[in-house]
Amino acid sequence: MARSQLSRRSLLTAGGAAAAVALGAATASPSAAAATPADDPVETPAEALRRLRAGNRRFVSGHGRHPHQGLADLHRLAAGQHPFAITVGCADSRVAPEVLFDQGLGDLFDNRVAGNIVDDLLLGSIEFAVEEFGSLAIVVLGHERCGAISATINAIRTGGTAPGHIRTIVDSLRPIVEPVLGQPGDPVENAVRANVAAQVQALSARSTIIAERVEQGTLRVVGARYDLDNGQVSLVA
Repeated sequence: MARSQLSRRSLLTAGGAAAAVALGAATASPSAAAATPADDPVETPAEALRRLRAGNRRFVSGHGRHPHQGLADLHRLAAGQHPFAITVGCADSRVAPEVLFDQGLGDLFDNRVAGNIVDDLLLGSIEFAVEEFGSLAIVVLGHERCGAISATINAIRTGGTAPGHIRTIVDSLRPIVEPVLGQPGDPVENAVRANVAAQVQALSARSTIIAERVEQGTLRVVGARYDLDNGQVSLVA
């Protein structure tokens, strides 16, 4: 995707910035106006993953810094963004990456859909961030007791179909979930982990943009699982 073909930054920053500033000015408290002190720059994939894991430890311990969430941060980022990591997560309301990784505005390029499935549309969004912003890590984030996984298992076991467009999600997950149903242990947990691993593999297998940067050492793709009960994120792939 050549820069001359598309003004990429305008897609993400134009239009919404003015409205966002107005909303923030109307609702933020005076204490929220100050910018969070700048972090050290993230320059390698290893540093990106360390920052995410450190943020998750703060979240779990109840000592979150809630960085980059003030009005000054909003104004600073209005001209452009440079997210250091990309997340591919489930749309579940309990699994918001900025919250559980204790990050803020401009830190993460989020892609969320039920079942954290990497289809062509989502892959294009991820490639856009890799190309435009040089993000250093991609985290495929599954989670405990995933509803999309449970729905897929139910459809397989009953021979039924999911209603409406939910069927598209189930059909996408079925080839990943079905082979692990006979494994010992909790079937949902087994399928959650299998799905994370499958989506991690798909990112490099289906995208030359991602594969090339992984080969160069400028990007790392990992899979992770979020625990709904204690808030911990652990690497699984």
